[in-house]
Amino acid sequence: MSKNTPKAIRGTQDIFGADAESFAFVVETFERVRKLYRFRRVEMPVFEKTEVFSRAIGETTDVVSKEMYSFEDRGGDSLTLRPEFTAGIARAYLTNGWQQHAPLKVATHGPLFRYERPQKGRYRQFHQIDAEIIGAAEPQADVELLAMADQLLRELGIEGVTLNLNTLGDVASREAWRAGLIEYFSKVRGDLSEDSQERLEKNPLRILDSKDPRDKAFLADAPKIDEFLSDEALAFFENVTSGLDAAGVKWTRAESLVRGLDYYRHTAFEFIPDEGSAAADALGAQSTVLGGGRYDGLIESLGGSVTPAVGWAAGIERLAMLVGEKEAAPLHASIVPIGENGAKVAASLASFLRMHDLSVDVAFRGNMKKRMTRANDAGAFFALILGDDEIASRKVAVKNLRTGDQSLCSFDDVAVVLSEAVEGEEMARVARKFRGSGGFAGKERHPFSNY
Repeated sequence: MSKNTPKAIRGTQDIFGADAESFAFVVETFERVRKLYRFRRVEMPVFEKTEVFSRAIGETTDVVSKEMYSFEDRGGDSLTLRPEFTAGIARAYLTNGWQQHAPLKVATHGPLFRYERPQKGRYRQFHQIDAEIIGAAEPQADVELLAMADQLLRELGIEGVTLNLNTLGDVASREAWRAGLIEYFSKVRGDLSEDSQERLEKNPLRILDSKDPRDKAFLADAPKIDEFLSDEALAFFENVTSGLDAAGVKWTRAESLVRGLDYYRHTAFEFIPDEGSAAADALGAQSTVLGGGRYDGLIESLGGSVTPAVGWAAGIERLAMLVGEKEAAPLHASIVPIGENGAKVAASLASFLRMHDLSVDVAFRGNMKKRMTRANDAGAFFALILGDDEIASRKVAVKNLRTGDQSLCSFDDVAVVLSEAVEGEEMARVARKFRGSGGFAGKERHPFSNY
C-alpha cells in the first residue's frame, strides 16, 4: 500500500470474511423473523432535514447537541445523516399518509451515523435493525414487539441475555414523578454533577441515568415511578407483564431504567447480558443488546395528531459479536473446466445448477493442480471436471473431495448425484426437486443440447 493511499475514516469499518458472514446472518435472521410477525419492510432516506431529529430526539440531548453529522446543502437547507430510525419513520408516517394503514407494523435495517468516540462495538457509522408499531395504544403491541425481539435473539443463538423492563407511566404519572424528582434533587443540587444540575429543571429523569459518582450517591433514595402510577398506568404495565408471561418471555423489573424525553410513555425495556455471561464478556461496558420503548408523544412533536407508538432497535455489529464468526454457505461443487470448450460447457452447467439451489463456483484460473487446490481450499464437496473427452461423451468427471473417489456421471444425472451425496435436509429437498422436474431430461430444459 502506498503512503498516498487514503485510509478509512476513523470510526468506520470494512467488513469481510467471517465477520461479514456474521453480519449477514444477523440481517437474514431478522428478515425471516419480521416476516413471521408480519412486519412490513420500509426503506428510509439516509439523511433528513435536521429539524426531524432535533424536534424528535430533543435539542438538549447529547445526540443532537454533540453527535449528529449535520451540514448545509447547496440550497441552504440544514440536513443531517440519520442517527436513528424512529424519527425518520415517524416523519414518513405523517408525510406519506401511512395513517391509513394503522396500526402500522414496519421494520428496516441499515447504516446510521453519530460522531462519538469509537470503541468496542461502537462506531461512527454503525448499523441497526429496527421494528416499530405505530397507531396501536394497546399493551398487546408492546408484548408482540418484545416477543419478536426475544425470538430473534434466540434464533441468533444468543444466550445469557435478560429482558429488563420498567414503566414510565402515562402523562399524569410521569408529570407527578417529574415533580417529585425535582423536589428531591433540589435539596442536594450543590452536590450533583454539573450536567445533572443543568438537567434538574429541563429533564430530571436523565439524572437517574447518570454514571457520575457524585450523582450515584443520591440515586438509590430517589422517588420511584411506582409511587406515582395512576390506576390506568398500573393496569397497562400489568397487562404487558402478564402478556409476556403468557408468551413465555422471561423478564425482570428494572426500576432504574428510564427514558429522559417527554414523549416516552409506559413501557421501557432493554435486553442486557447477564453478569459473568459470554455476552457480557463479548460486549464489555457497552451492555445493551437491544432496547426500546413506547413513545406515544413523538408523532405529536412532529406536527401530527396524538398517535401511540412503540418500537425497538439493536446494533447489528453488537449482535454479530455475540453470534460469533460464521463460515460462508457450503460450496456444493467447484467446476474445473479444461480448455475453451470446457469453459463454455462450465458456464451452462453452473447456471443450471444455481437455478436449482446448488452453490457452485467455476475455477477458471491457473493450471489443473491450482484449480483443484482452490476447490479444496474453498471447502467444496465436489469438483466437476469438464475436458474434451468428458464433453464428447456427454459426461462430467465427479470427484468427491471428502473421500477422493471419482467417477463419470452423465449430464442428465449430475444434479441428482450431487444433491443426494451431500448430507443434510436441504440437499435431500433439492434432490426431490430434481426428481420432480425430471432432472435434465427434455430438450426444452436441457442446457447442453448443443454439445
